[in-house]
Amino acid sequence: MTEPIPAPRAPLPVRTSRLVLRTYREDDLEPLMEYYGDPDVTRFLLEEPWTPDAAEMQLARRMQRTGIDEPGSALALVAEFEGRVVGDVALWTTGDTTSRGEVGWAFHPGATGRGFATEAMRTVLQIAFDHYRMHRVVAQLDARNDRSAKLCERIGLKPEGRLREDWWSKGEWTDTLVYGMLEREWKTP
Repeated sequence: MTEPIPAPRAPLPVRTSRLVLRTYREDDLEPLMEYYGDPDVTRFLLEEPWTPDAAEMQLARRMQRTGIDEPGSALALVAEFEGRVVGDVALWTTGDTTSRGEVGWAFHPGATGRGFATEAMRTVLQIAFDHYRMHRVVAQLDARNDRSAKLCERIGLKPEGRLREDWWSKGEWTDTLVYGMLEREWKTP
């Protein structure tokens, strides 16, 4: 079987029933700092709470992640509700192929509990499988992050394993949970 030919860029922005998912802009710096600067938000992420300098660097990187077109590429999107940034989501390739991807997300604490992450992540999976024709998508998360594990299950990702103390994060060894979905599972949930 041959590697699929990369799809053209996804048509953006994407509108869901309540959200607009779009690429990053310069004016996203302040809203991103609101939640990435919060230690509770970054507790289970690999990075520390953002400083203003880190925020500028991260924003510049994310502004470049506009689509999947080769191994190592990524699609990074801001989630807006009623014109306000409520979170962000990402899809990136893994390994030396564009047929396997990984997803990640972070949402403002004031926007949690309203289904925004579920809505945004279902849309990202739709982009991964229906637009980019990926074969497999995974999410890897800190095993202590119960909310993200529940999100994975809500959007149909299946638990695939627990890697014990495989990541040194913020001064301690942590376990990683791996969730995954195959294209055929997306097409026939």
